[in-house]
Amino acid sequence: MIKNTSILLLVCFSFSNLKAQSVIGKWKTIDDETGKARSIVEIYEENDKIYGKIVDILNPKKKTSLCSKCDGENKNQPVIGMVIISELEKDHDIYEGGTILNPDNGKIYKCRLKLEEDTNTLQVRGYLAFFFKTQYWKRIVKD
Repeated sequence: MIKNTSILLLVCFSFSNLKAQSVIGKWKTIDDETGKARSIVEIYEENDKIYGKIVDILNPKKKTSLCSKCDGENKNQPVIGMVIISELEKDHDIYEGGTILNPDNGKIYKCRLKLEEDTNTLQVRGYLAFFFKTQYWKRIVKD
């Protein structure tokens, strides 16, 4: 009986740990220069690929911001609701092969996501060739 209970607890813990290791969920973006929280991005899966959209802007004065520097279909569109992470695929513990849009400058970069060991910190890297910029986003954990 004790052995069966121990096995059941181990299996339950393993499944809950797998979910915690996913990038899917809501993340607070942190400005890498100021260290201040800027927005909330919801990362989700669609057709076996990872996407992320801005669901909130934390500065009340910028909530109605438009992507004036964007091109194409995002030109002058509201930043809230905008998909900024597109078509990432999981490769072991890294998500890559897609892009990330910076609404501040309208530029699109190759993107890589990787969970840090604590699984509540997400390394977000946008890059062109060998030049890259990294931010660390914080998972929004429900109480």
